[in-house]
Amino acid sequence: MFELTLLCPEPRIEDVSDALDALDALSVSVEDADAQTEAEQALFGEPGMPPPKEGWQRSRVVALFPTEEAATEARNLLVLQDFFADCAVVALTRVPDEDWVRLTQSQFAPVEITPSFWIVPTWHELPAGATRSIRLDPGLAFGTGTHPTTRMCLRWIARHTPVADGTWGRVLDYGCGSGILAIGAAKHGATQIDAVDIDPAAVESAARNADANGVQMRTGLPDLAQGEYAVVLANILATPLKVLAPLLCAHVHAGGHLVLAGILERQAEELQQAYAPWVSLQVHDSEDGWILMTAQR
Repeated sequence: MFELTLLCPEPRIEDVSDALDALDALSVSVEDADAQTEAEQALFGEPGMPPPKEGWQRSRVVALFPTEEAATEARNLLVLQDFFADCAVVALTRVPDEDWVRLTQSQFAPVEITPSFWIVPTWHELPAGATRSIRLDPGLAFGTGTHPTTRMCLRWIARHTPVADGTWGRVLDYGCGSGILAIGAAKHGATQIDAVDIDPAAVESAARNADANGVQMRTGLPDLAQGEYAVVLANILATPLKVLAPLLCAHVHAGGHLVLAGILERQAEELQQAYAPWVSLQVHDSEDGWILMTAQR
């Protein structure tokens, strides 16, 4: 494998990336060329907010080719193009052979939710003391246990386990992503679980993960959710949570629990106001600037 590394100003990125794709690059990545320097500028805004700008002032574009000949040909063709003006070739280098699967797997370790409840990739052994676990590998759908919002939801589930008296009732995971929250509820005694998402790929992912963990639940698009539930879980983002307030609250039966995540600390008051006509939301947990809000109807 060979890497072709280029330096490009913001207006040239799209043309250069498209050209590399047309030249059969195996992959093309775009990075901030000024990252970790005094010239670094934020590109991405807060969740739910538009980005402050469309692209970095200067970007490092790295294209991967299968052979040195292919990388050299791509370089020679690019430098002749008008759109390559103001761009520069930084390097053409060999990429050392690696066991990329093992290298990728090494970046994901088991995640502790509580001392006895863990999220464990399939290639890891269960940690000592784990009496409950979810086997889950990183994938396309959100929710692998590494994000604070997911961990807080799972902690709530683990700390509200009603296995002894069997009072879970129906559970709804709205915006289920990988299905991790629904699986967590099943691992803690829930038996009537609906996991829904607007993304069909997430629905498929949730179904596969449920099968892999030996739990039963229904998965589907949002119209699968019908009636009232003892627990409604929604780990999305603040803006859609506000829009969904009447719908989510309508799914919580009297005495049931509403558990919301994907909320920044500064957004607590606006969520409380949005849900005030139905429930009184309170901050239940916080981690790394994110909060978990809950209410009992």
